[in-house]
Amino acid sequence: MKRSFRKWLLWAVILAGLYTAPVIFGVFELNLLLGASIFALFSLSLNLLLSFTGLLSFGHAMFFAAGAYGTALVLTRLDGCSLLSAIFIGAASAVLVALVLSPLLVRVSGHTFAMLTMAFSQIMYATVMKFSHITGGNDGISGFSIPSLVIPAVGVVDMSLERNFYYFAISVMGLSTWVMWFFTRTPFGSIMVGIRDNPDRVTYLGFNVPLSKAIILGVSAGFAGVAGSVYALFQNMVSVDGVLGPLSSFTPLINCFIGGLGTFIGPVFGTGIGTILLELMSAHPEQAQLVFSLVLISVVLFLPGGAIMLYWKMTSRWIVLRNTVQTVIFKRQP
Repeated sequence: MKRSFRKWLLWAVILAGLYTAPVIFGVFELNLLLGASIFALFSLSLNLLLSFTGLLSFGHAMFFAAGAYGTALVLTRLDGCSLLSAIFIGAASAVLVALVLSPLLVRVSGHTFAMLTMAFSQIMYATVMKFSHITGGNDGISGFSIPSLVIPAVGVVDMSLERNFYYFAISVMGLSTWVMWFFTRTPFGSIMVGIRDNPDRVTYLGFNVPLSKAIILGVSAGFAGVAGSVYALFQNMVSVDGVLGPLSSFTPLINCFIGGLGTFIGPVFGTGIGTILLELMSAHPEQAQLVFSLVLISVVLFLPGGAIMLYWKMTSRWIVLRNTVQTVIFKRQP
């Protein structure tokens, strides 16, 4: 069984589990799965920037926050805004932030890029607090309702029903993940990998590296904005500490490292592990960060490829063992 088949089989199992979950679980478990799916998309947007382009961002939460605030503001200030329009405006807000910052960010890399993104994230935090008459400051924005989804030839779907919103949000997460995966398979995806491995050679081949970085940054920010937008709808509120807090940018980074960089299934794995750990440590929140740190250190030291590599190794050994047993059985048959 080839790894590519096992990978697609794993994706199929995850999607089947998510779509059948409302039949099996209650509201609490569904909210847990939905929250994990949102942060999985957030982690995947960072993974697109880090794994495929080699750009480490310590301030990726600013794009997540831009999406959340963009959606919350348009729903509270614009009557009659549709659900898809609200999400689109949230994603566009994140892309706009990326485009404004790209003239500075695309000309640096490595530690400089990481520190600049963290600095811009803190500037955004201060800006949100400064314009509290718009953003709500510490109180945030709340009280907006989720618009119904209008589907042609089907009708109006009430998104105030938790099951309907769950299916909608999961579908948005799945579609966004597929679009990002497809993006990496285009010729531009090869440019991304080239920028990561040897930007000078990419320049020699005639490609505009700063412009390519700006496009990649915009795409990554856009999907982080989609995650932030769905997060705002899911929570029915946006708070500055919830989307721009001290750990907001490092949570997706930790998920990527725990799950495994360089793949799309890795950050999803990492987010699932992180969600389970947080739930297990919910009775002792003061020790949660210690447990996360120990898990991260263990993965870095003993599983450099992340938890997904452990899965590949275990399934590979099982396949070898199964084939060996089958060979022995067939040889013993008369």
